Amino acid sequence: MLVLITYDVSTKDEAGAKRLNKVAKQCSKYGQRVQNSVFECLLQPEQLVILREKLLTLMNLEQDSLRIYNLGKKYQTKTEHYGAKETYAPEGVLVL
Repeated sequence: MLVLITYDVSTKDEAGAKRLNKVAKQCSKYGQRVQNSVFECLLQPEQLVILREKLLTLMNLEQDSLRIYNLGKKYQTKTEHYGAKETYAPEGVLVL
């Protein structure tokens, strides 16, 4: 299933900047960054549970926010892309 993960981490202090980097690194292990604080992740349900728990332990929920959108298995009909950045195929080959 395709999951869209968005987050907003407060960077008013050095601890917030560190949290932001940790959250981004964790998300990049599971998916593709499509905008600064937005990741598309093709996950199995159990992977989503693991990722959610990891992110929640990294974040300060009094200062930061996390949103997870489950687009499901038929995500192709639920997403549209326009603009400068090229889109990618989540089920395709990812070259690092």
